[in-house]
Amino acid sequence: MTPPKTTHYSVVIVGGGQAGLSLSHGLQQRGIDHLVIEKRTLVHSWRTQRWDSFCLVTPNWQCDLPGWSYTGGDPHGFMVKDEINAWLAGFVEQVQAPALEGVTVEKVSPVAASGEAVRYTVDTSAGRFTADQVVVASGGYHKPVVPRMAEKLPSSIVQYHSAQYRNPAQLPEGGVLVVGCGQSGAQIAEDLHLAGRQVYLATGNAPRCARFYRGKDVVDWLADMGYYDMPVTQHPLREGVRDNTNHFVTGRDGGRDIDLRRFAAQGMELFGLLTGLEGEVLEFQPNLRENLDHADAIFNGINASIDRFIASRGIEAPLGEPYVPVWEPAQERTRLNLREAGITSVLWCIGFLPDFAWVDAPVFNGRGEPVHLRGVTGQPGLYFLGLPWLHTWGSGRFSGVARDADYLAARIAGRIEGAAPPLEGAAAAVPQLL
Repeated sequence: MTPPKTTHYSVVIVGGGQAGLSLSHGLQQRGIDHLVIEKRTLVHSWRTQRWDSFCLVTPNWQCDLPGWSYTGGDPHGFMVKDEINAWLAGFVEQVQAPALEGVTVEKVSPVAASGEAVRYTVDTSAGRFTADQVVVASGGYHKPVVPRMAEKLPSSIVQYHSAQYRNPAQLPEGGVLVVGCGQSGAQIAEDLHLAGRQVYLATGNAPRCARFYRGKDVVDWLADMGYYDMPVTQHPLREGVRDNTNHFVTGRDGGRDIDLRRFAAQGMELFGLLTGLEGEVLEFQPNLRENLDHADAIFNGINASIDRFIASRGIEAPLGEPYVPVWEPAQERTRLNLREAGITSVLWCIGFLPDFAWVDAPVFNGRGEPVHLRGVTGQPGLYFLGLPWLHTWGSGRFSGVARDADYLAARIAGRIEGAAPPLEGAAAAVPQLL
């Protein structure tokens, strides 16, 4: 957009992803002036931080942004990268947010003159703006995690973070070490494995779930059970669930389970947690069996909860059976020589860390995480949106951000009118899963 004609807004939204645009939609409906400030381009991460074969791991019917639901012909399928970006481009066009792209927010600070309400200064690479209220909608995945161990790897080893990976041809010939088996690590390991590359996978305690069970996608069952409506305040782990690694599964080729044991039986080499590097020798914890058993226990536990739901409702559905391991590690290998294994590249798939150092307000805990309830902080007029489990499982996804955005838009409007609605922290009880 052209440079703004004013420097003061009722609301400044930091971040132009699906969260920021969803809130912009809600504020426009309420006639509230605002500005979206985006460091790069709107919804850029879906174009720039996904590999070529990337696809959704949740079915298309869960793509439900404000005024922009999935309307294609395959609601139970999984959009691939180009389809996702085409769908998001339509959302951007539909919202027509007042957005300033290519501008970095450097600092957000609350200020208050004597006898006046708190306002905010928003210092950016394009100058200073002020706002009555500010929403941080920049997500929680800011700093790619790459351990200091990476500095010790031989210079001949090519290294990428998962956000930089595109396809197997990007990597030199030779073996590939994938570190981490969460959603990205497991899917990237599969991508390389299917391309015929020799993959060495350093596992962790990531859980997994079935793609289909008893005649339906597991996501459909969990939706029927009300799991996606469970607020974080009712989850057995409470806020601790925000630290959980996402379950690995895939929507590739119509959707299927990801079974690391099956990959191992086909030649992928699995290891426990990567802990060190001495010279050219990698060191691992002897916990591969434990990691695989943990993932399978979660898999079977979710299916068992579906069994109980089906039984309690008298639903007719095909019978299901617990997963039985198709492969067991004969021994725990704790060392691997990079040169002898022919490893020429390493992919770090161990996630991201949030970085809110630019938010100068007393709303963070000792780990640098914002303290909030449904995105509302203790600092009047300062909010967060788009974080994992901000309110429900879908808060950081296409399925739940619309509800969160509408809730904050109502809070913002209420504050402008001097009558903010009561803060909601709970909802009706829903079944609990493992």
